[in-house]
Amino acid sequence: MKKHPLIQRTLVILKPDSVKRGLIGEIISRFEKAGLKIVALKMLWFNKEMAERFYNFDRDWYERVGAMLIERYKEEGLDPLEEFGTTDAISIGKKVKEWLIEYITSGPVVAVVLEGVNAVEVIRKLVGPTEPMSAPAGTIRGDYSHMSFAYANWNKMSVRNVVHASDSEENANREISIVFKPEEIYEYRRDIEEVIY
Repeated sequence: MKKHPLIQRTLVILKPDSVKRGLIGEIISRFEKAGLKIVALKMLWFNKEMAERFYNFDRDWYERVGAMLIERYKEEGLDPLEEFGTTDAISIGKKVKEWLIEYITSGPVVAVVLEGVNAVEVIRKLVGPTEPMSAPAGTIRGDYSHMSFAYANWNKMSVRNVVHASDSEENANREISIVFKPEEIYEYRRDIEEVIY
């Protein structure tokens, strides 16, 4: 049976902090309770090469993130030049990528491919904003973490926000292909599909 074009697959990574804290079951159950279907699931430990491919950010990302970090440092009364040895947004953005890679490779993660109607958008809504401190109660990040960007930046580390969720269908497809082989993703029907699809 041909799938409706709004039925999407997307990737969620339960990051090392959620694994170490024993939140795997609680977080995955929230996706299932929302009617999303698990079509692939595994635990793995990213190595640096895999993390580099996964965080495949472009110049615009480096510049945007670097500029945001510079602005936050200034808001906190800190001197980016003193902290990073530069005020170049791209160089600082590349440093943030290093923090992300250090974090994602620091322990095992659980990768899940989920399927459902508008899955990318639904999961992003369930997960909440990237900064846990800004994430509303009821979202995964709002309920299970509290770190601010300012604290992470001050400590020169990636923000601990328990999960990664693909931000677009295009990125979901790219990220899924890095983590899963095609034969590790399953087609099957759940009884609940007649009421959620």
